Amino acid sequence: MKKDIHPTYYKKASVRCACGNTFIVGSAKEFIETEVCAKCHPFYTKQEKVMDTLGRVQKFKERLEKKSTTVKRVKNPRAKKGEK
Repeated sequence: MKKDIHPTYYKKASVRCACGNTFIVGSAKEFIETEVCAKCHPFYTKQEKVMDTLGRVQKFKERLEKKSTTVKRVKNPRAKKGEK
């Protein structure tokens, strides 16, 4: 490897999460701040929250119901002009 082109590698880099959790990893940065970690991420804690902003879920369900009740007219590809 060429000398003096690689960043300094810190074997004991500290990571601090917004929830207060800290742990040690290897990194090119000596200190890392993060907003979400495995202790506070909803996927890992099984405390997922569904945010229904402005009734988005309700609007989606209404569109889905409307779509399933409407009947699509299929054009006959073999029909000649003037026939349906």
